[in-house]
Parts: sequence; structure tokens; C-alpha cells
Amino acid sequence: MKKQSYRKAQRITSSAGFKEIYQQGVWKSSRNFVTITCRNARGAGRLGITVSKKAGNAVRRNRIKRLIREFFRLNKALFPEGCDVIVMARKDMPQLSYPEVCRELTDLFERKDRT
Repeated sequence: MKKQSYRKAQRITSSAGFKEIYQQGVWKSSRNFVTITCRNARGAGRLGITVSKKAGNAVRRNRIKRLIREFFRLNKALFPEGCDVIVMARKDMPQLSYPEVCRELTDLFERKDRT
């Protein structure tokens, strides 16, 4: 059961941590989400979520965050090992169901980097 949990050690909590990832990470985007992935020295993956006020009121923003956390909790195998990942919701994001969020984030994480 521990594999499906979302513990504090798996979260990016400090603003300094977010800034470092913004500067050094690899950015990928889809229609409704942007992800930034950056290697860390911890060896364990961590998740940070950013949803701005432009995405809607508090109820809508919290729903988006809950959907992203649930996706992370159930699909940890998709996330790169030893990397910090920030998922940002776009400002004009429509109301999405959980399967729609899963489909879009799965496509985003399975997409290969174009170099």
C-alpha cells in the first residue's frame, strides 16, 4: 500500500526548489498542462503542482490539484526516477474529468524529448 501513497518526502514544498527546477528543467507542454522535469540528487521522484488564480476560483483550482495528485499517486511508474517534476495547469483550462486528465498527462509523460 505504501507504493500508492503520496508522502511529504515526495513533494516539492519550497519556493527555492520550484525556482531551481524552473531554471534548470526540461519543459514539455500539452493542451492543458505544462511539465518541467529536472534531475535531483535525492534519488526519489518529487512532485510540485502549480495552478494560478487565472485557472478559476479556489474550488476549481483545488479540484485540478486533486486530480493531478491522484494521477501521480496511481501512476508513479510514468514519472522519471530521480527527477523532480512540476505540473502546471494552463489558465484557460476547461473542466476536465479524471479520465481526460489521465489521458493527457500520460501522453505528456510518455512523449520522448525532441533534441
